[in-house]
Amino acid sequence: MTEQARRAAAARRAMTRAGLAALLVSRPANIRYLCGYTGSAGLLLVTRRGSTFLTDFRYQEQVKREVTAARCVIIRTDLYSDLVALPGIRALRRIGFESQHLTFDRYDFLRKHLRPPVPTAGLIEGLREIKDRSEIGAITKAAAIADRAFARIVREIRPGMTETAIAARLEALMKEQGASRPSFETIVGSGPNGALPHAKPGPRTVRKGDFIVLDFGAQYRGYCSDMTRTVVLGRPSDRHKLIYGIVQRAQQAGLDAVRAGVSGRAADAAARDVIERAGHGGRFGHGLGHGVGLEVHERPRLGRLSDDVLRAGAVVTVEPGVYLPGWGGVRIEDLVVVTDAGNRVLSRSPKQLIAI
Repeated sequence: MTEQARRAAAARRAMTRAGLAALLVSRPANIRYLCGYTGSAGLLLVTRRGSTFLTDFRYQEQVKREVTAARCVIIRTDLYSDLVALPGIRALRRIGFESQHLTFDRYDFLRKHLRPPVPTAGLIEGLREIKDRSEIGAITKAAAIADRAFARIVREIRPGMTETAIAARLEALMKEQGASRPSFETIVGSGPNGALPHAKPGPRTVRKGDFIVLDFGAQYRGYCSDMTRTVVLGRPSDRHKLIYGIVQRAQQAGLDAVRAGVSGRAADAAARDVIERAGHGGRFGHGLGHGVGLEVHERPRLGRLSDDVLRAGAVVTVEPGVYLPGWGGVRIEDLVVVTDAGNRVLSRSPKQLIAI
């Protein structure tokens, strides 16, 4: 059984448990996961008897290369009009749709032409949460690309460089090392901008005494990596060392807590407790981490309100931070594979405070 066929079979079992006769998959990452299609326009209809993939003329050659576990239909009008015209589709009693990824207009169209579709949430995302060997291999490669790019960028950063220039160079380095693209828009926050957890690189020039937060990832064969390192430009002060040390201890506590069977809430609490005891609990406002795969933010979630339970084979980030407005911030983030015994860290870049 091919990888695509195995995943499609798992999707059918999930459909059966949900009492569905079919599932309309519209989320691009879920389509890619189930049938291998990497284009930008398409719909996948999964039924208990098989799968049908619809796309347009632009991709008719591409699907011949990528899609093996579904019948392919090249549309004549538009995706949804041709979907409702498929033979036998009007007889299906319960067709699920991805409620978080279908516009109301599309839903209304389906409702008028088919039996009332049934909203679903997280059906395929639940399957994607546990990575197989090939997925972990691709993510491992993506993490290694990011590590090599980081080793280069820390040798190139100089006072007077802009955040934008650093981000552009970091992304270029990842591509030079084999990435198809960055996993997300690279974050570079220097000095006071480092207090913004999702700082956008701007015209500010880095200067001695700055913490520089670098949050970046590579995409390889469709799979993402995600890593953050914080460096200091010039000689670190006692305050630099203090704040960095707090975050480093919190990150290690988070890593120590991550294993199969642990809740996302408990893992978050292990790291958060270190920061709170150091008096900076109010400066760590986001969750400890998230799943990573075909998308850079996936299930499971590691946070104060998360009810997700970590399972072996999930790939997650562990990324506590402390952010001090007007001065700067520190975040340290690793990408790890959850195992029954604990976890395996994929991010290999050093985590001691690096002065450049």
